[in-house]
Formats: sequence, C-alpha cells, structure tokens
Amino acid sequence: MSGVQTGVKICGITEEAGLEACMEYGADWVGFVFFERSPRYINALQAKALAARVTGSIKKVGLFVRPDDAVLERVLDQVDLDILQLYTTLERALQIQVKFGRPVWLSIPVASQADLPRQCMVERLLIEPKPPTDATRPGGNAQRLNWDLLHGWKPAYSWMLAGGLNPANVGQAVAVTGAPAVDVSSGVESAPGVKSPDAIARFIHNARTPAVG
Repeated sequence: MSGVQTGVKICGITEEAGLEACMEYGADWVGFVFFERSPRYINALQAKALAARVTGSIKKVGLFVRPDDAVLERVLDQVDLDILQLYTTLERALQIQVKFGRPVWLSIPVASQADLPRQCMVERLLIEPKPPTDATRPGGNAQRLNWDLLHGWKPAYSWMLAGGLNPANVGQAVAVTGAPAVDVSSGVESAPGVKSPDAIARFIHNARTPAVG
C-alpha cells in the first residue's frame, strides 16, 4: 500500500452542499441511493440535477437493491452513472454488467473469514458486515465490521471496505485491513441523509493519512 492513495467513496448524496464538499476535498466517487427504504433515497430527477454538477475525475455511482431491468433503465435514462453498485446475487450482477455495459460493484456481507470471497467476477467487491436480522436495509446500517477478519487478507482483485466508518476510525481501519478504498455514508452526516462538509473533509484526510499505533 505504500505510496498508494486510499480511494474514497462518499455515498448517499442528497443535496448540493455534500456534493460540493466531495469535489472540494477530493473524493474519488459519489454515490446516489436508488432504494426507497433508505433515508438517503433520491429519485432519478433529483439525482440527475446533482450528477450534472459533478466535475473533474469523480465517478458517479448508483446504488440499487435487487433491481429489475425496468428500474435500471428508468434511472439510467435520466442519470449518467459511471458505476452500478448492487445488492443482489453474483449471477444477477453479471447479467446487469453485460446488459447495461457499465462496471458493477457487488456487495459482499461478511461475518467470518469464511465469507471472504476468493475471486471477483465484477469490477469491485464491497466488503461490509452482514446486516442485523431485523434490518430493513441490506447495508447502510452503520455497523462496523470486525476489521481483524481482514488482517493479512490480500486479494488479487479490487475491493472496498464499508460499514460503520467515520472520520475518527477510518485511519485505523485502513491501517488494520489494508483496504485500498473505503466507503462512508452515515459516518459523515449531521442528520440522516444530510452530509456534513466538515466531516467529509476530515474523513477524506484521515483515510489517506496512515494511522499510528
């Protein structure tokens, strides 16, 4: 990891101030949530307006939960997404990757080392904790993964660490897991769905500053 800058994705963008902070402080990806149960849900027209403001090299990621083709078509007709982030099966993810011609990221819920995938058939895997049994969402539950599960794990494919990250712990998370990229949503919010520009700035800085001790 020496000399390699940690990639940062800020997910659940719903308003201009959060988006502007992502651009100002150097996020690599911004995420829009197209899942109605999420407090960070926005519709295609809202996402279109925000996505049109994205400049530079930042990539736009759309998050979908078990979407059918009609949902994807409706959103992609309005929003020029660079990447599709999915909660679904691997088989369905591969179908979507082929049909829609965009890179796919697939969420992999992990509870033990046995859950860590040996291979990746999409562009990137998101490693995050398994949701609670009573959760209404497959992700975005502010749970923290047991980082020790990933200690010494060095897969040959691209992956990203998600779940329970915030400005105070992201440096340690990267140091322990060696994550090449990190994903945050509620950890940089002042209220559900409302991003804090200050927290975004601190999160990005700390993700890219090696933790000591």
